[in-house]
Amino acid sequence: MRPLIRKIHKYLSLFISIQLLLWTVSGIYFAFNKIELVRGEHLRNQKIEELSFDLQELPELQAKSINIFTRMDQPIIKINTINGISYLNQDGSLASKISLDEAMMIVKNKTFLNPLSALEIFEVPAGAEYRGRQLPLYQVITDHQDNIKVYLDALSGEIVAIRSSSWRIWDFLWGLHIMDYVDRDNINNILLKIFSILALISSLSGVILFFITQKKATS
Repeated sequence: MRPLIRKIHKYLSLFISIQLLLWTVSGIYFAFNKIELVRGEHLRNQKIEELSFDLQELPELQAKSINIFTRMDQPIIKINTINGISYLNQDGSLASKISLDEAMMIVKNKTFLNPLSALEIFEVPAGAEYRGRQLPLYQVITDHQDNIKVYLDALSGEIVAIRSSSWRIWDFLWGLHIMDYVDRDNINNILLKIFSILALISSLSGVILFFITQKKATS
């Protein structure tokens, strides 16, 4: 029995050793870097803006949720209904997209960053650093030394993501950690489940071998 357990432990440990190393390295990086800083929360200008208008002016809608944003000093209402998401002006009319210049101005006013240029995003490929955000979307490039790009909702003017080189390292390691190398979002993928079970078997076989060896040494 002992030789069989020893072989299982030996070859399993060899097979999963690289992934165990990746789990350890990525775990160390996560532990020593605050996620708030990685996400660029410290770069936002947290100025409180007071909004004053009457929601009764809006048309009657069966809304699941209502969010209010300030876009170029004007309120924009995001209404999530059973038919989808709508962006409305204060008078109830549909909001139009902000311009690229306005996107840069919003970044300048709502962050501590200096914008250089802006462009519109037309697709969200798998694993994109702005994945999970809805189009239309604007990307604003800044002059920050950490290669920071800011992403804005083109209708609400909301800053939906701040991405830096630090975040990209985090995202890359996260993909290695959960073994989802493309989307880097699926923590329930089959590869992770298989390696987790193999790591458990390897650990248990090591513990069993320890006690078998100890028992033989004291007998």
